[in-house]
Amino acid sequence: MAINNINNGNQKPPVDNQRLNQQQAQNQNNAQSASSQAQAATTAPRQDSVSLTQSAQQLSQVQKKSNDAPVNQEKVDKLKKAIQNGEYRVNPEVLAQKISKLEAQIFGIKS
Repeated sequence: MAINNINNGNQKPPVDNQRLNQQQAQNQNNAQSASSQAQAATTAPRQDSVSLTQSAQQLSQVQKKSNDAPVNQEKVDKLKKAIQNGEYRVNPEVLAQKISKLEAQIFGIKS
């Protein structure tokens, strides 16, 4: 069995070795430069930064002050015991007044 006209009678153009070598060299150069850029990107130190809002700064200051505040451990123990025994009672009117006063102090409102 014979096979005729494999390439429809068209002949392949000859391979230009010089051009092929140039393309291969250019591809290698591109790959090397991409590799070196990737290495530079991974080894370069990153510059991270954080900025806190004014509210966050104020909260941080309040937390520091609360850590330094003295604690009356005897009073804390009495309150814990009263709560555990169900003997601690809250006066809602006094609590509301104290909350209102605290908010006025926080937000600078005169009451």
